[in-house]
Amino acid sequence: MNDEKLMDLADLFKQFGDQTRLRIMMECQREEEISVGDLSERLGMTASAVSHQLAVLKSGKLLKSRREGKQVFYSLADDHVRTIIAMGVEHIEEE
Repeated sequence: MNDEKLMDLADLFKQFGDQTRLRIMMECQREEEISVGDLSERLGMTASAVSHQLAVLKSGKLLKSRREGKQVFYSLADDHVRTIIAMGVEHIEEE
């Protein structure tokens, strides 16, 4: 693997290294789609703080969005993200 690919992989894992972003991804995993307002309410954070983290996750290709009128709904980008989360949970729960 070349240095550029290694950098991309490191950047991917950095996304998973933040507790707030993980909480957002876990909420997105539980729901088919979720709005910024619902996320901020569930996480006890301001909509602005949630929106900032959503932008980071979207730019990292971990989330996707869909606009409906003025509302934007977020979901996991694909099954790869769901699998990474599931494998991480399985790994930390091993004895």
